Amino acid sequence: MTDNQNDFGALINQMLAFQGEATQRWFTQMLPETAKKLPNPGEMAEWMDVARKLQALWLEFQEQRVATQLPPNPFADPAKWLNMAGQFYHQSPLSDPQHQEKLWADSLALWESLLNQYGIGPGETEAGHSPRLPREDRRFADEKWRSQPFFALVHQTYLMIAEELEAMVDSIEGLPDDRREQMRFATRVLIEALSPANFPLTNPAVLERTLETKGDNLVKGLQHLLSDLKRGQLTHTTPGAFTLGENVAVTPGEVVYQTPLFQLIQYTPVTDKVLETPLLIFPPWINRYYILDLNPKKSFIRWAVEQGLTVFVVSWKSADASMADLTQDDYIRAQIEAIEHVRTRLKVPSVHTIGYCVAGTTLAATLAVLARREEDARIASATFFTAQVDFEKAGDLRLFVDDVQLKLVEQLSGDGYLDGRYLAATFNLLRGRELIWNYVVNNYLMGEEYPAFDLLFWNSDTTNLPARWHKEYLRDLYRDNKLVVPDALSADGTPIDLTRITTPAYIQAGREDHISPPDSVFRMTRHLRGPMRFVLAGSGHIAGVVNPPAAAKYQYWINDKTCASIDQFIEGATEHPGSWWPDWIEWIRALGPKTVAARGKRKPGGKTDHTIESAPGSYVKTR
Repeated sequence: MTDNQNDFGALINQMLAFQGEATQRWFTQMLPETAKKLPNPGEMAEWMDVARKLQALWLEFQEQRVATQLPPNPFADPAKWLNMAGQFYHQSPLSDPQHQEKLWADSLALWESLLNQYGIGPGETEAGHSPRLPREDRRFADEKWRSQPFFALVHQTYLMIAEELEAMVDSIEGLPDDRREQMRFATRVLIEALSPANFPLTNPAVLERTLETKGDNLVKGLQHLLSDLKRGQLTHTTPGAFTLGENVAVTPGEVVYQTPLFQLIQYTPVTDKVLETPLLIFPPWINRYYILDLNPKKSFIRWAVEQGLTVFVVSWKSADASMADLTQDDYIRAQIEAIEHVRTRLKVPSVHTIGYCVAGTTLAATLAVLARREEDARIASATFFTAQVDFEKAGDLRLFVDDVQLKLVEQLSGDGYLDGRYLAATFNLLRGRELIWNYVVNNYLMGEEYPAFDLLFWNSDTTNLPARWHKEYLRDLYRDNKLVVPDALSADGTPIDLTRITTPAYIQAGREDHISPPDSVFRMTRHLRGPMRFVLAGSGHIAGVVNPPAAAKYQYWINDKTCASIDQFIEGATEHPGSWWPDWIEWIRALGPKTVAARGKRKPGGKTDHTIESAPGSYVKTR
């Protein structure tokens, strides 16, 4: 070895020593609390054991992937989002060198300000004072995000860049409104995914948990992640915590009628007398019906039975290959068939109806068909839970109805039906923070167990949809908004014109609903021609509907004046505390107060009543 080589080697050693000292000094300054908790050399064997466990879990998963075909990834084509991100970059000010220079200058100013507050910056220090962070976000409310300079710097920089990215979308000139909304959504999805809370090394709570448990949280978290990858769906609640008919969907009743598309459940009365006009509920055909029968305390079905109503509910069958050719006509015919069976079974001239969400949309079309045929007297009233007929302001779901998305739906619909997990992933993306990243942090990174929550169990109980009908629904209603154009659509050979509907209607919307925005729901009042009562409930798409009076939660607003818009309605509305259910039952009783004895076929499953099976039936259990 030459002298020059010796000198060079010595120089390298000095540089490494200096770098090690600098790194240690930086670590101590930026992460003082974490530095004290780092494992000592004697604990390295335990950490190596954790690494081996993680490796073994991953290798086992990879072997299972090769041996068996795991469910497909239920998320959109990543190439599409990468392409959109690339277009966004080139169209946005982010590609402008002047804007890049401004972003860099803003970042340096933020870093200098924060470091000075922690007493380690190059300028005048402010150590000893509680840091004054310029941006707040509930994801970073934990004191751990501000107690150490590194984590404060990371999350404040993230929030600043997020603001810049969102502002860029609004500043792009010449962009069509629908394209701008798509870019807003894609930007929000990207921002939420890149939150420092979602990564173990930049989340102080995860790092602290990892050090405390010596990595056991990461082992549990990887087990949760791999389990979800195997089933092709994010888990939201404790597996096995709920069983249909045992601790959810437990209101007593019988399946009294069945077709290849639906089962009809009638519930057992609990009052001696019942209203003569029965109630028939059409739940969403994209979800399981028992959202209205989760448990006895918050079951709308049970409550309605206790109010003296004879209650029927349709339980839609999850689609399979045999249902590939179903269209809107089939669902409208199914609703008419269910109405006729209830009328015939109880020998009554008409029924009260409820349509929830997309089933409410279909119910409106059914009413229009019956009105055109002069058979609408069969419906005593129609109640709409968060249902839309005018999709001009339909919210974020409109982002998924362009030609590219519709083509993707077609590609994903193997065997003629769309796997419900794709729909679940779509709805989860609309509330990514609550329904995706919250679980990534808690269950994948922190290694926590899942909560036992019946609503989350229902949310994960996906339903397959007939591909042809689903595509037509997105194209004709969400994209082209044809339902509100008289005679633009038809069903079972009958043109649909909503303005022919004169049936009394009770229209409920949720003030915070992101799936069926209140402005969109309110627009139904522009198209129907019968007496209407519009009610704006507190909360959103689920909690705004499933809000039993005993819970004493939220509120609702009533405005008896004729209003041209939701804003005008809100401006003159009177707020009422609690649930809107009592207001609804008073409205129902006012339409027909006559009662009859709860006997004969009012009690399903009697000696002379041959029923198919007990509630909740078998269709709700099909996957």
